[in-house]
Amino acid sequence: MKKKLFMVLASILVLTACAPNFGEQEEIVQETEDDSKEQAIIPKYNISDSYYKMILPFKPGEARGLVSEQLNTRLDIDEFETGLMRVAQDTFSPDNYLYQEGQYLSGDVINGWLKRRLVGEKLKSAQEEAPKKDKNNIGADEKYVEVGLNPALPEGNDLEKLHSENPIYLAHMLEHNYLIRKDDTVELGGVVIGLAMNSVYYYKQQDGYAREKKISRSELLAKGKEISETVINRIRNTKGLEKVPVVIAIYEQEEKSSIVPGNFIAKTVVKESSNSIGKWEGIDEEYYFFPSDKATSDYRDDAQMFNRFKTDIEEFFPNYVGVIGKAFYKNAELNYLDIEIPMQFYSKSEVVAFTQFVTGKVMEYFPAYISLEVNISSNNGQEALIIKKPDQEEPTVHVYK
Repeated sequence: MKKKLFMVLASILVLTACAPNFGEQEEIVQETEDDSKEQAIIPKYNISDSYYKMILPFKPGEARGLVSEQLNTRLDIDEFETGLMRVAQDTFSPDNYLYQEGQYLSGDVINGWLKRRLVGEKLKSAQEEAPKKDKNNIGADEKYVEVGLNPALPEGNDLEKLHSENPIYLAHMLEHNYLIRKDDTVELGGVVIGLAMNSVYYYKQQDGYAREKKISRSELLAKGKEISETVINRIRNTKGLEKVPVVIAIYEQEEKSSIVPGNFIAKTVVKESSNSIGKWEGIDEEYYFFPSDKATSDYRDDAQMFNRFKTDIEEFFPNYVGVIGKAFYKNAELNYLDIEIPMQFYSKSEVVAFTQFVTGKVMEYFPAYISLEVNISSNNGQEALIIKKPDQEEPTVHVYK
């Protein structure tokens, strides 16, 4: 028994010695929304300038999981969250602020705000079903409070017309918290609210057939700005959010069939302790799929560059399946390109040869100022990864074993 115990202890020491050492982490005190204090840790290293350092232990957002229920595609789900972080950086620099998922607006609150306003019999029923006060309270029934931010659906028989004239504009809301250090503590320094707006409203008729109503950018933008006026007043009435600076950003969600995500189109900054929304600033961001007619029409030179890259691969490797790209443009300039290359391979040496060839073409065709990622895969999964950062002399290349 002693021998076995010694072996276990020795194993633990070996494992401890082999564990990576990332240096000492910073311990701080975090002030929470209920005015209590708790110990927290700030990681020593950040994995990228594109992200914020995050407080540990990680606290899930109060509305965790709602985003996957409300948005159309996985692409929009990811972009809505990461894009909101990108918008936040203009106001809350990652050099000074830490990130935390929203801790103030609960799932029930956000679900209530996403609903339609009620009219007619539906409103009457909701008022009648409002919860009663308990026996210790004096007074009549508790009143129904209307919180829905989407337009009411009027009563009537022509449902197609009613839906078409009263689409659901607001698809989802997301809250991000940004914390700032004050000596050995961190406290809430700002809040960013994302409003995901529908570019297409989907609904069903009584016959069961699906219908859709396209919403122009100008219309959804106007509705988003209108909704923001109500949102900022409600935020100021939320405990803990009475005084902090607030950024509100409007996101245009893509249709369900889209192969690229939507993008943020406008933002505004509400100053500390203010309820007033001032000037809105346009956000010039958009995703494109390569190859596509839209990319060729809007960015012909980039589309032709991608097509030459694609053609070279087709000519040199007979097992080629397809090359597709997702490009991100900011202020009408190519900022990031993600390329997917599925192939059929018969040996590891073929994977290595192909990866070397693609790496050379990446350096030959694509400008030095963009970020680029190439994922090479087969039926067996990921085979190789090529990453090139702006102005990086040599890309980072990894062939999976």
